[in-house]
Amino acid sequence: MGCRPPALDPVATAQEHLRAVGRGYLGFARDEPGLFRAAFTVPADLDEAFGRSKAGPGGRTPFELLASALDELVAAGALPEERRPLSEVACWSAVHGLAMLVLEGPLRGLPRELGRVAAQRVIEMAVRGV
Repeated sequence: MGCRPPALDPVATAQEHLRAVGRGYLGFARDEPGLFRAAFTVPADLDEAFGRSKAGPGGRTPFELLASALDELVAAGALPEERRPLSEVACWSAVHGLAMLVLEGPLRGLPRELGRVAAQRVIEMAVRGV
């Protein structure tokens, strides 16, 4: 059984799905830093983002989960169709940038609680920004 938010309006549900993708991405980077680094050392293009080897238990890759959450925002009327193209890049850049800053950059010594708050802020920025 999957983790689902309580029954909400379609916009709130779609936004929560996008937040969940961001939390999952940053949680994986935090909990599995070696695997996270390895995942980004080989691919030279987006073709690998869709590779079956990256699929999780639900059968979709992280990139596909992100695209699905963004499509859901369009369907709910929260993201105008004309702004949908490449929204994955904006959202992915935000969470990946934070992950790298915390893993290997100047934020690597950030206390865990501040890291949690930073993650929430970046995810919320992505949700509201798209």
